[in-house]
Parts: sequence; C-alpha cells; structure tokens
Amino acid sequence: MIGQSPPRPDGLSKVDGSACYADDFVLPGMLFGATVRSPIPHARIDTIRWQPEKAPAGAFCLTALDLPGPNGVLLLNDDWPILADNEVRHVGEPVALVAAASRLDARRALAAVEVEYTPLDSVLDLSEADPENPLAVIQLEHGDVERALGASDVVVEGEYRTGHQEHIYIECQAMTAWYEPDGALVVKGSMQCPYYVHKALVHALELPPERVRAEATVVGGGFGGKEDYPSLIALHAALLAKATGRPVRIAYDRHEDIVGTTKRHPSVIRHVTGIDEQGQLMAMDVDLLLDGGSYTTLTPVVLSRAALHAGGVYRCPNVRIRARALRTNTATNGAFRGFGAPEAEFAVERQMDRVARAMGLDPLEIRLRNVLEEGDELPTGQVLDDTTSARLCLEKAAALTDFRRRWSELEEERRQRADGEPMRGLGLSAFFHGAGFTGNGERRMRSPVKVALREDGRIEVFTAMIDMGQGSAVVFPQIACEAGGLTEDDLVFAEPDTARVPDSGPTVASRTTMVIGRVLAEAIAETVELVQAWWRGTKDLEEDLTVAEGAVQSPDGSSWTWREVAASYVKEKGSLEVSRRYEPPAWQQLDEETYQGVAYPTYGWGADVVEVEVDPDTLEVKAQKVTAVCEVGKAIHPTLCAGQIEGGTLQAVSWGLMEEVKMEEGRYLNDRLATYIIPTIGDSPEIEVHLLEQPYEGGPFGAKGVGELPMDGGAPAALAAVENATGIWADEIPATPERLTAWQEAGDVVESIAGEATKRSSSED
Repeated sequence: MIGQSPPRPDGLSKVDGSACYADDFVLPGMLFGATVRSPIPHARIDTIRWQPEKAPAGAFCLTALDLPGPNGVLLLNDDWPILADNEVRHVGEPVALVAAASRLDARRALAAVEVEYTPLDSVLDLSEADPENPLAVIQLEHGDVERALGASDVVVEGEYRTGHQEHIYIECQAMTAWYEPDGALVVKGSMQCPYYVHKALVHALELPPERVRAEATVVGGGFGGKEDYPSLIALHAALLAKATGRPVRIAYDRHEDIVGTTKRHPSVIRHVTGIDEQGQLMAMDVDLLLDGGSYTTLTPVVLSRAALHAGGVYRCPNVRIRARALRTNTATNGAFRGFGAPEAEFAVERQMDRVARAMGLDPLEIRLRNVLEEGDELPTGQVLDDTTSARLCLEKAAALTDFRRRWSELEEERRQRADGEPMRGLGLSAFFHGAGFTGNGERRMRSPVKVALREDGRIEVFTAMIDMGQGSAVVFPQIACEAGGLTEDDLVFAEPDTARVPDSGPTVASRTTMVIGRVLAEAIAETVELVQAWWRGTKDLEEDLTVAEGAVQSPDGSSWTWREVAASYVKEKGSLEVSRRYEPPAWQQLDEETYQGVAYPTYGWGADVVEVEVDPDTLEVKAQKVTAVCEVGKAIHPTLCAGQIEGGTLQAVSWGLMEEVKMEEGRYLNDRLATYIIPTIGDSPEIEVHLLEQPYEGGPFGAKGVGELPMDGGAPAALAAVENATGIWADEIPATPERLTAWQEAGDVVESIAGEATKRSSSED
C-alpha cells in the first residue's frame, strides 16, 4: 500500500456532517462558560467584583482566588497564569470565568463582572523589550566569524522582520469538562496533544493522573494552535465544572479565538554575511530576536529550532548565531507550523537575494555555488548524509520554471517598462526542515505504541496521535498493512483518550509519520510474527508462512484469513499485546549548551518558485503560480503528501503577502475574519507540487516528516518575486501595498543594494 493514495477513512463523515467535533455533542445539564478578558496590555488588577444581581439567574463566577492549586499552565514551565491574579500582561488575558445555562446567558453574565485596573507601562515592540530579561537565549558558533568577515571580499548586511500570524484553523477552540460519579475528571475537545492537556490538569488541579482523562474529538485544523492553548481552555472548563457540579463547555467564536489565543512569534533578524570574490560564503553572523509575548509557553523550543535553521541550506565554514526571545505585552506567542524555522529561513533567503545583488549574480547562481551537499557540515557540526537534497530541489525547480532565463528577462522588462504597464516577477527560495523533536527530545520521550489482538482477530492500535487534517488516519493503516501483510479490515484504531492510549508524544514537529509510524510498523511486524510462529506450530509446518493482503499462506498452498488465525490465537492463548518504543539513532546527540552535535536525524528539503503580478498603480500583489519541489523521503500517500505541501505553501505565501495582525497600543484592530485577511479561492495561486524521494532509513519505508517543510519557503520566494517585478527591496512581511509604497518612496530599491555593497568592498581594498 505504500506509495498508493487510498481514500481517507474519515473523509465521508467530514463531508456528510456526521463527524463529531468539539462543539457538536450535548451532555445533560450542561452549562456554558465564558471568559472575562483584559482590555489593557499591562495593568495592575485592583478589584474584581461579581454582581450576581446583574447576571442571568443561576450564573456563576470564579477568579484566581478560587483556584485549588498552582496558578499556572504547565508546559515547559508554569509561568502562564490560568487566570490573572495581580497583573494582566496582554490584551485578552483571562481574568475571570463565568458559567450559565446557555451561551447567550454566559455572554450576558460577563457584564456582571466589574474589574478595576491601574494601567502600567507596556512593552509593545521588540525594540522596547528588556534584553536583560529574556525568555530564552541560545548561542551557536562554528569557526571564526570575526576573522572570516575581515578576510571577505564583500560584506553584506541586512535586517529582516516578520510579524504575528493567526492560525485561522476552521474550528475554533472548544472544550467540555465534567466529573464522573466517582469523582474522575474528563475533558473532551479539540487538541493536538492529549497528554499535554492531561499533564496540565493534573498539575494545576492537584489530582492523581489516573483520575484525569483527556479525550480528543475530531479536530478541525490546528497548525500548532491546538498544541499549547488547549491546556488553558481545558483548565477553564474543568474549574467551572468543579465549582458548579455540572458539565461545562467553553467554545470560542472567531473574535475571541483571535483575541485570546497564541500567535506566531514576530522576529527581527540581522545578518552580516562575508563572501569571497567567487561568490562563496565565508562568514554568516546572525542576530535573531523573537517576540515571546507575555509568558514562556513553548518559546524556548521555537527559538531553538529558529536558531538551528538560521543558516539555511548553505555551506559556510564560519557561522555565529545569537538567538534571544524577549518579553513584550503583546499576544502570548506559541506553537505555529514551522516552529521558528519560517522566520529564520525567511531572513536567510532574503539575505541570499541581497548577496546575489551585491555580487552581480542571479538568485539561482548564488544558491548553487553555496548549497549544502552530502558530507558538508551544518553550523552544529552535523555531517549531512546521502538524503541531502537541496541541490536536487533547486535544480528541479529551476528547470521546471526555466527560472534563469525568465528571471533575467523579467529584470530587463522591469528596466524598460513604461508607466502603467503590468509588473510581473519571479522569485526563488531554497529551504529545509528538521524532522522530529530537536536534539535529545525524542530520546527523552521514547514514544510508545501499543497494539493488541482482539477476539475477532483484528489488531487494535493505541497511540496518542491526532489527525487534524494531515492524514494520519489513512497513513497509519497504510504503514500497518505494509508492515504486517494485512488489509485495512484487519485493523482498528483506538480513539485518542489518555485513559486508553499511551503517551506517544504530541502531534507536532513533523514527527507523526516518521517517528510514530516507524514504531507502529515495528509493533505490527512483531505481532504478526508471533501469531504466525504459533500458527505454524499448531499446524506442524516446518517452513515459514507468509502473510500478504490479509491472508496467511503456507508453502503447500494452504491458506487462512489473518482474522481467523488471530482469533484462534486469542481463543487458545488469550490476549496478545505488543508495545514498542521509538529509539532514535545512537548518533543523534546534541549538546544543549554549545548546540554542537546532531539536532535532527534527517531533514526534508525544498525549493519554491513563485510568480507574481503587481498592480502598477496600487502595488497590490497577486501570486499567480507556485512551483513547489519537496524531497520527502518516501511519500506514503502521495495525494495527501502533495496536499500538505499545497496547504503549507499557500499558508506561507499568504503570510508573506497579506496576513497581518494589526495592533494599536497592544489592542487588536483586525480581530474578525472580515478584517484579518487570508486568501480566498480567488486569491489563491495555482500550486504545482513535485515530490522527490530520497528514502530515509530511519523512517517507515523511507518516509520523512513533511507537515512543516512547505511553510518555510513560500514567503521569501514571494517577496523575491515582488522585488523582481517592481525593483523594490522588500525585507519585511507581509509585503502589503502600503509597505511597498513606503519602501519605494524611501528609495529602497535593488540598485541601492548593489551600489552599497560595491562601495563597501572598494573602501576596504
């Protein structure tokens, strides 16, 4: 089944409306919760007054004073308050909770909570943040950067900025909590990581782990937004359920979801790059700042991946990366598809375009002269293996689009263009993404998968993995069938409920197929081997049996169905359970102080070519086509794999050209879908996906992770295309018409970059 594209088993239920999402089920006596949120980015809370006479009958309110345990959401630490107690640190921070008999009554009850604040000074931009109080710091050095910069023929400097990005998953955050008659807590809702929610509940409510269940419903999209935040809304629902003695649901509308939830980290990234006269990179000095927002959440991990991807797909003997995440009084920033790599790779890709301008080279040539190959070292000292495919992707993308000829023609067209004529451009990016947890994370977790024979002969699979649209609901059966010679009818997959499934880790970090899929394959293969050996013994067969397409066959031609053989095993010997854990390669070790070693066992590689048209009067950009070439190891399900790349590419191009969280004094100005602009079908470019395969021996049947890879390349390629079309140098996203106009009026054009670099080089000769 590997390499085929069977239908998704959950497809019909999502189309016909029978899939049960977090806000679809009803419990007897269920109340509805709502959240009182801060309207101020930073303030002291003076008083919180609950005025029940102003609320609907039976409404209930609780504050931080009512919490039974520590006031913190446990992620990497617990500095993120469940409810603000003495201070609020960003607009939208939860201050109090209410519950009432209906959604409308819950919203009305919010008006019965009066909060008095004393405003405090706010830090609303990275430029105002305190560098002496960082959320996280990473420094990575390889070689001698200062000496190499001094010896370089040309030195090019650039600064690049990215802003917040909102997840805009289709299904907003929602969670329902209730207590069973025996006092056990159950929380059910939309989440990527059931055990994150479970651990947060155990920590804050001070309950024994066995008395807490977290169960995922069908998830309507996540992109990282259902990784960290569900722990907070789960705690809110659980606290109200405990206080009222009734089931409580909290389900956000889109406005509240935008205002209250985590975002992509904004960044400011400065590059100083040294090049020799042949266009070879000599030195890369990178200063990387992330806006961590008010609380830690997962910021240190995001910073780590950003730092490890900041050098891009380029060979450079001398690299220094200084990465810091600072606190501001803006949105609490957290997990988002790519996890810091898109910010870092946006900067390095635009810097490579800047270097190309300085050296008088086209964007493809500067990349081909410096691209990583097998045997090259990353800044961590990791030596790349034979699945390193950056050059392969670049050359394929360039050939498919005739990039070099067309880019040069469009450059000349721009120089000769008369006013009012259409502006067309072509941009290129190359990128990579480490698969799995960074460094030693997978070794610490050793994620388990359990399988068990059922009485009917089917194998039941137990993992904590969530299909939030990426396709594990079909890919896992494909892997299991291939590993065991089974059919889909021989398998059943347990619902992701912490009372039933082991902690296989979160559904994040491009790890689901590569890591958990491999463990699943091992567990299935072991189960089939054990049953097969037993059956051979019962039949007094000397030669091995084979299992293929759900049939057990002997060399003499006898044949049985897998299910009858497995059912016989259970009847004769009782249940059979097999558990396997992920064991990362022994050589994957990262020194977490120096950041030297092997950060990821393998990488996905890609190259994008984006074609745009720019309105000559308004400078509005329309992406016309994207050619996306991605090396994915082995595409287990090619259609879904291509779909992941299409979706990630669109999300990346949209981030580069239109998505912008607008704030004023820490308050959201565009907290509706009417004002937070994402592509409609009319805005979406044609996306042509080309899958390349270089199987990775550590993944199931050669597969690598692919979910985040396409997020890394679309934005820089889109801005490079705008540059090719307009001659305007774009170094901040999104490249809105307003920004492009301002840059044009300020003289930020490509000719100034080449001149600036040439003068610098001449002055040092």
